[in-house]
Parts: sequence; structure tokens; C-alpha cells
Amino acid sequence: MNNIYDSIIIGASAAGISAAIYLERQNRNFLIIAKDIGGEMALSGIVENYPGFPETNGVELTQRFKEHMEKYGIAPINEKVIALEKENNIFKVKTNKNEYLTKTIIIATGSSPKKLNIPGEEKFYHKGLSYCYVCDLPLFRNKVVAIIGGGNSANEGGIMGSRICQKVYIINKNPEMKGDKVLIEELKRQSNVEIIYNALTQEIYGDEFVKGLKYLDKISGKIKDLKVDGVFIHIGLKANTDFVPDNWGIKNEYGEIVINQLCQTNMPGVFAAGDVTNIPHKQIGIAVGQGIIAALEVNKFLNSNK
Repeated sequence: MNNIYDSIIIGASAAGISAAIYLERQNRNFLIIAKDIGGEMALSGIVENYPGFPETNGVELTQRFKEHMEKYGIAPINEKVIALEKENNIFKVKTNKNEYLTKTIIIATGSSPKKLNIPGEEKFYHKGLSYCYVCDLPLFRNKVVAIIGGGNSANEGGIMGSRICQKVYIINKNPEMKGDKVLIEELKRQSNVEIIYNALTQEIYGDEFVKGLKYLDKISGKIKDLKVDGVFIHIGLKANTDFVPDNWGIKNEYGEIVINQLCQTNMPGVFAAGDVTNIPHKQIGIAVGQGIIAALEVNKFLNSNK
């Protein structure tokens, strides 16, 4: 408890692991704390957009990250962070088992997709159901898919799907699409995209894989059936920041950590990287870059505050 670390990284997915590698190479005294290794990255299906790996998957990529950590003797502490405190210029990181003191923190806990919590959602995850159109839509070339959502993620997914899939249904519980006007107009121009408004998804069904879904037509009050090969749920993301004090003032209205281009928050000594931040485009490659920036800035901060 008396040991004060140079830094504590919270989270061991793409951003956290990248930060850890860089801090180790700078010979910093740090910890990386996470309830698991890989996070959402480990749950990804086939990954074909990470540079240097023409085709891999979440499990394999996580293993490569883990091996890179092990090369430097980095061993994440398997604990769950439940609270943060600050006294003077020292931070206290409380977990479900211990308390640690540190001069700086890198928050890299990622985000989790919001869920519909309907029958079939859990059963068919990675069996035709995905929360990432960028990752998995290419697997449904010339297939029929449904994208559930009504914002920019659904707009962008529908546009991408129109170039890959035979048919794309957008299932929107609202009477109109929301988001950027240019994206909505582009989506509506696609001849193989059909937007179903006022549709509340009730169930996803199939056998070994997704075969279709059922939705409530809010206008007629009837349950309707839609045969599809895949379902993409894009109703938003929830940043994993419940442990971050609200009175620190570093979260936006969505719970994301607000950072600048140097991964700094408005609280000196607190940095953040990856999907947990307010930076758009939640991708593994972007998280890696931010993790590196955060580590370099932590080193600079420590050097200037000796």
C-alpha cells in the first residue's frame, strides 16, 4: 500500500496493452489492472481490417497482444476496479480486492454495446448476430441482413451493407432516421436497402444460426416476421466508466471520458485511450494508437513533475 506507482493502466484490451508495452519500454513502475484480457477485442469475430494481419480473429489477435506483453514480463492483475479517489497529487485505485496508489492513471476500459435484451440475442451472438458491422458485414456477402438501429451507426452500416449484401433491412423503432443528413440521404438512395420504421424488435430466432427476427409494427400493432441471414444491433454504446467519479468532471453526457488529441483529460495526471473515450470510430487500430499516445504523455507528465 505504501508503494506509489508511476502509473496504473485500467483495462487490458488494445489500448491498455499498447500503453503497458510503451511504459515498460520506458522502464516505468506501473500496474495494469483488468478483469479480463482482450475485452471486446477478444469477442470480435473475424478481423480483416487490422494492418499487418490480413485475416485473423478476436481470439488470435488477443493472444498476439498477450504474447507481446509476456515478452516484456508484463502480467495484468486480475481485479475489477470499483472506485477512484484523489488526494493532493496522488490517486487511489480501489479494486474488489485491494487498493493501489499512483501518480497517474490511464483509463482504457473500453465500451460495451447496448443490448436489446430480447429472446435469441444472447443465443445467436457470433452465430449470425453481431454488434459490429465494420467487423462482420463482409462475412455476409450476397446475403440478407437486418440492421437494428436508427442513428449514424445504422446509417453507415446500411450504406456499407448495400455494397456487400443482397438486401439490407434497417429496423428502426422511430418514425424517421436520425444522424447526419448526408448519410441518411445516401442510405435512402440505395435500391437494395429497405427501412422499416416504427418497428420494435421482439425476438431473434434460428437453429444453429440466425434465420430471422420478429418485430412489432407499432402502427398496426401486429407482430411481423422477417427472414434474414444476419442481424446487426447498433443501438448505441455504453462506456465502461461506472467507477470514475462524476465529480471529477471528465465524463460527457454519454459517460465517455473526454480527451484531447494527447489523450489528456481536464484532470492533470488522468489520461484515457480507446473506446472508453469520446473519440469517434471505435476500432482496434485507433485504440492501439491512443494507448501509445497516452503512455508517451504519461512519461512526459512524470518527467515534468519530478
